[in-house]
Amino acid sequence: MADKTGKTFDLQIFLRLMSFAKRYKLNFFIAAFSTVLLAVVSLLNPYLIKETVDKYITEKDNEGLVNNILLMCVIIIVEVLLRFTFIYFANWVGQHIIRDIRAKVFRHILQFKMSYFDTNSVGKLVTRVVSDIETIAAFFSTGVFTIVSDVLQMFAITALMFYFNWRLAFIALAVLPILIYATKVFQKAIKATFQEVRNQVANLNGFVQERVTGMKIVQLFNREKIEYKNFMDINNKHKEAYIKTIWYFSIFFPIAEILSSIGIGLIVWFGSKQIIGGAVPGPGTVMAFVQMAQMLFRPLRQIADKFNQLQMGIVSGERVFKVIDTDSSIVKNGTIKAEKLEGTISFKNVKFSYVKGEQVLKGISLEVKSGQTIAIVGATGAGKSTIINLINRFYEIDSGTISVDNVEVKAYTLESLRSQIAVVLQDVFLFSDSILNNITLKDKNISLEEVKKAAKQIGIHDFIMTLPGNYQYNVKERGAMLSSGQRQLIAFLRAYVSKPSILILDEATSSVDSYAEQMIQYATEKITKGRTSIVIAHRLATIKQADKIIVMDNGFIVEEGNHNELLSKENGFYKNLYDKQFSLEKAS
Repeated sequence: MADKTGKTFDLQIFLRLMSFAKRYKLNFFIAAFSTVLLAVVSLLNPYLIKETVDKYITEKDNEGLVNNILLMCVIIIVEVLLRFTFIYFANWVGQHIIRDIRAKVFRHILQFKMSYFDTNSVGKLVTRVVSDIETIAAFFSTGVFTIVSDVLQMFAITALMFYFNWRLAFIALAVLPILIYATKVFQKAIKATFQEVRNQVANLNGFVQERVTGMKIVQLFNREKIEYKNFMDINNKHKEAYIKTIWYFSIFFPIAEILSSIGIGLIVWFGSKQIIGGAVPGPGTVMAFVQMAQMLFRPLRQIADKFNQLQMGIVSGERVFKVIDTDSSIVKNGTIKAEKLEGTISFKNVKFSYVKGEQVLKGISLEVKSGQTIAIVGATGAGKSTIINLINRFYEIDSGTISVDNVEVKAYTLESLRSQIAVVLQDVFLFSDSILNNITLKDKNISLEEVKKAAKQIGIHDFIMTLPGNYQYNVKERGAMLSSGQRQLIAFLRAYVSKPSILILDEATSSVDSYAEQMIQYATEKITKGRTSIVIAHRLATIKQADKIIVMDNGFIVEEGNHNELLSKENGFYKNLYDKQFSLEKAS
């Protein structure tokens, strides 16, 4: 959450946003230069009006009148072209910059540790990457450039006013201090409300994302009315935050309009007196001052609105930079490239905690030889899944060492280490794409023929061929068009075609039917053959053939051995688990 500093303008964030424009210097210069020219060209019309009225209309000079009108038409055309140039290039720069910022944020998010996603809402991250960055586009297109243009125009008009008649100029500017003060108060008040609006947008996105993703649970437990009520509460908070911004707008703009009208009224009153007294040569000067006053007050009123765009961009920039500045990436000091690993794994006195002070692993040590199949069993929360997360370096350990092929995992380059480890999770995630792309993850080095060959080897080719479109079948979001067993089979094939040195199966058969389990068992035998495999199992009957079984309890390894050895231990952890599970299966 962005800190509510109360400052109307954060120069540091402003400069940081502007630094992204360095890549687009030419287009930025074109947009900036066109704003300067617009400020200059806008001065010509009041001057020509004064000349037209005082010289040509008053003196009935028809030829001069026509020439001046034609000149005014040319100036209008030039102004239109300049405004087109300004709008196009300002928005061009803005869109290219937000593309770069969005890419930088997303690249940074991809490097985060899993612990970051454990504690941060996905919906809020989506808000940062999408809507917050979109707001930054307005920072450039309707914020910075427009404000610069308006400020230049105001200074130029003020100078022209004093050039025409210093007395009328002072009259025209009499209400300016009040308007500037009102604008400053408005800007300060509106920043806090915009911060609150952005926070409520993030909360709304997070809530909707979670409920849509978990819609099955919502409907299964009849939570529709409750969740609708919760949604309405958050929706109302968003509405209230936005209404607060509307409140400030509804106060400021009428005040600005009244002050502008008073200023113009003073010009007409004082200018008319000067015409009568002979201090002003003709009505053209007064008419020019009325137009210049409108040109002066209108940008000032709009500057408040544009400054809001600027502030919204800065508030959004503050939130986006907070993500960019978050130091939650795995340290990548490794220099050794993991090629084809033998697959020996060693844990030595490894301690780990997700939350500081609450250890999950309490000094475990284990050895896995190359080509072995190791099973890890234990009650929920014993630390089984944590072990596989640490081998992949999804999290950093508190102390101890983890080695693969007698090299500490942190000494390997992260990309090469993970490329040698394939994981099949209990909760398989599939993208809304074809089966082929979900298997290869769009790796161009893996051909369709290789995928088909691998599918035949592990016995799932026939199942894929029964689907409409076969390997091109779109599984939709999260693989909704497939059963849990079918998703598991796709995950097995995904792991197999990556040709890993180490294979990890996490509860891969815990939630599938008996037919899918048979296919998965066959696939498991095929893909574990000849490579180091770690199987986290809930159903103990599936791991009888494992070379070694590790039993965990409360963060410790309490038993090791093969199936028969562990069953022979009277009152052993494994024997108790097995007997309890066997009796439950027999009873069912």
